Amino acid sequence: MKRLLIISFSIVVFISCKKNDVSNGPLPAQTISNISYGADAAQKMDLYLPAGRTADSTKLVVLVHGGAWSIGDKSDFTSYISTLQQKLPGYAVANINYRLATTSANHFPTQENDMKSAVDFLVSKSTSYHYSQEMVLLGASAGAHMALLQAYKYSSPKILAVVDFFGPTDMTGLYNFYASNTTDQLAFQILMNGTPASNASLYSQSSPINFVTTQSPPTIIFHGSIDNVVPVDQSTSLKNKLLSAGVAAEMTVYPNLGHDVWPAATMDDAFNKIEAFIKANAH
Repeated sequence: MKRLLIISFSIVVFISCKKNDVSNGPLPAQTISNISYGADAAQKMDLYLPAGRTADSTKLVVLVHGGAWSIGDKSDFTSYISTLQQKLPGYAVANINYRLATTSANHFPTQENDMKSAVDFLVSKSTSYHYSQEMVLLGASAGAHMALLQAYKYSSPKILAVVDFFGPTDMTGLYNFYASNTTDQLAFQILMNGTPASNASLYSQSSPINFVTTQSPPTIIFHGSIDNVVPVDQSTSLKNKLLSAGVAAEMTVYPNLGHDVWPAATMDDAFNKIEAFIKANAH
């Protein structure tokens, strides 16, 4: 009887170890859609996990869509997933949604808070999904603004690098840029619960450029020279501040391009630069 108990216990332990030991064979590639990272229906993400991933070696790229903090969806980045997988085959990819601002709800910093919640969730699930807690953030427009804030403002987790496609960096400067467009400035005022004069703290705390230090992560920036939504000087000022702090930073300004919709050849060039920058700096 005693021998039977020992044998039974050994079998249970062996089966348990087999379930948790990924060394028995490489994990297959897997896509998991609409994972909830919060209670709101908008707090969802898609996760693209590469074959052979491990919690020790598989880094993570987090994608954050744009849309003036009020429109857009993670599907805006779907067409670029395969490109990222080809350029960075050792990375998992997380593509996140967040609560969108309206005239009556979800004003900033709701989006910043959702960004942080998504990153914290990804850290907490690193063992379960077999990727490391080392991550790169990639955002476009408002999504780049949120990625920069997360990377510069919060010390944990440490972000390896940031990819910034024409993101706002100085919220007071952006508000003033909209002075000639009453509609845009009013919408921005609603988003920020006031003007820079009436809500100075939020404008300051929401500006990534204010949080640049010598410890900020390497950053690569892309901007169109005739962008009339986020002026190119927002990116130029950030690049200069990063370089002054001794942080690795690169910026590419594409001539005669505006905001958001860029030709395929331009995006190919940008992703080639992203690949090289991350391989050189994200460690």
